Amino acid sequence: MVDSARQYQVVSGWLSGARRVPSANFEPRPPGAEPELLVIHNISLPPGQFDGDCIEQFFTNELNWDAHPFFDEIRGVRVSAHLLIRREGEVVQFVSFEDRAWHAGVSSYCGRDNCNDFSIGIELEGTDQLPYTDDQYAVLQRVTAALLAAYPRLCAEHIVGHCDIAPGRKTDPGSAFDWQRYRSGLSAFAEDMSA
Repeated sequence: MVDSARQYQVVSGWLSGARRVPSANFEPRPPGAEPELLVIHNISLPPGQFDGDCIEQFFTNELNWDAHPFFDEIRGVRVSAHLLIRREGEVVQFVSFEDRAWHAGVSSYCGRDNCNDFSIGIELEGTDQLPYTDDQYAVLQRVTAALLAAYPRLCAEHIVGHCDIAPGRKTDPGSAFDWQRYRSGLSAFAEDMSA
C-alpha cells in the first residue's frame, strides 16, 4: 500500500513521488500547446488482471505478445500515458507532462481534434465494471490538484473520461468510476490547500 495522503508537485514536467518508467512512445507537443485537458482512462493487462508488469511493458514496447492470448489483439500497438495509478495507489510516470503522450487516439474535445496535443492522460489500473480502490481515488485527487496548480490552462471543468473524447470508440473509465466522489474529494482537497 502506498501513502495515499502524499502531497504531489510537478517539477519540470515530472511528478514528485512518482516512479519513473520512461516510454519512447511520445513526441513534443506542437508549438504553443500546453496541457488544457485531463483525460481519465482505465487499463488492465490481461483484461481484468491486476498487479503484474504487463501495463509497464506495454507502454515501453517490451510486452511479450505471446504471453497471453489477448495480446494478439494489441500486437504491435504503440501507446503510452503520462501516468498510471495502480490499485494500491502507486503512481508511475511514463512521459513528461511537457510532452505529448499517445493515450487518446482519434479524439475531439469542444471542437478540437487530436486531444493528445493539449491533454494529460492518466490511466487507472482497472476495468469499466470493477470499483476503483479508495487509494486510487485519494491519489488521483492529489495528483489532479498538483496538475491544476502547475498548469494554468488546466481547470476542473476540463477533466473528462476517454469515453467523452472518443464516444462510440472508447468506454473508459466506465460506469465503475464515481465522478461525484472524485470531484467532491478534489474540491475538498483544493479548499484544504488554499486554507
